[in-house]
Amino acid sequence: MNRRNPHAAATRLWLTILALSAVWGAGTLLAATPDGTVPPASAPEPAALPVAAEAGPDAVPAAILPLLYEQSFREAAGLRDFVTTDAAAWRMASTERARTLELFAQSRYQPPVRSPVNLALIKDRVFGDFVLECELMQTGREYGHRDMCLFFGFESPSRFYYAHVATAADDHAHNIFVVNDQPRTKIAIETTPGVNWGLNVWHRVKLERTLADGLIKVYFDDMRKPIMVAQDRTFGAGYVGFGSFDDTGMIANIRIWGPSMETKPGPAFPKP
Repeated sequence: MNRRNPHAAATRLWLTILALSAVWGAGTLLAATPDGTVPPASAPEPAALPVAAEAGPDAVPAAILPLLYEQSFREAAGLRDFVTTDAAAWRMASTERARTLELFAQSRYQPPVRSPVNLALIKDRVFGDFVLECELMQTGREYGHRDMCLFFGFESPSRFYYAHVATAADDHAHNIFVVNDQPRTKIAIETTPGVNWGLNVWHRVKLERTLADGLIKVYFDDMRKPIMVAQDRTFGAGYVGFGSFDDTGMIANIRIWGPSMETKPGPAFPKP
């Protein structure tokens, strides 16, 4: 008797959905904050963000994927969605155009191996295959490693992936990295020379991940062509989050689509 493998069928469906993304357009949305108590800022209802972005044929096929997570910062309770390396470095902030999660200082955190120090991870939710969209503003000074990061596949403070989006690429910047109980290692098979963060500019960023083939793609403003591509299956499903290696910035909008999500307590960081 022939029996169908439901997991294989789900994987085939997911890969088909990503292929169909060449036909659909995409949107943007939401994000969140730390485990500590931070007073929320008061602000008028946010209007649409001024984003230097162009949607293209590879944009998220939101109409056919379940929306697993979103966070708009319109409510102070959104802060409770996140666990951070140091709650004192993060706060709810408002700009003319949006309410945001802001990384405004350096975290008092010493990672177990050389890796980013400023992390804010969505707690109690584990993502396998997913498409993430968010809007980022870098608020630090201009230099080659000026960055913001997306974290994913996070298992522990010494085992995770991150995409480091920076002004200039080198062995330690503007790449996809794996942290596997040793200092971060770049794994991108395709990348660009870097990005232009500008000043007071919101940028639309998208990250796609599929576990079956290990494919990871990162997009910046132009949703038609990724700025980074990697293929790695070191880690499976894990926590997802935002931050910077050692800079500052804002996260305004997050949506995460995917076939499913697991609820699992965590993650945890050592207290500073």
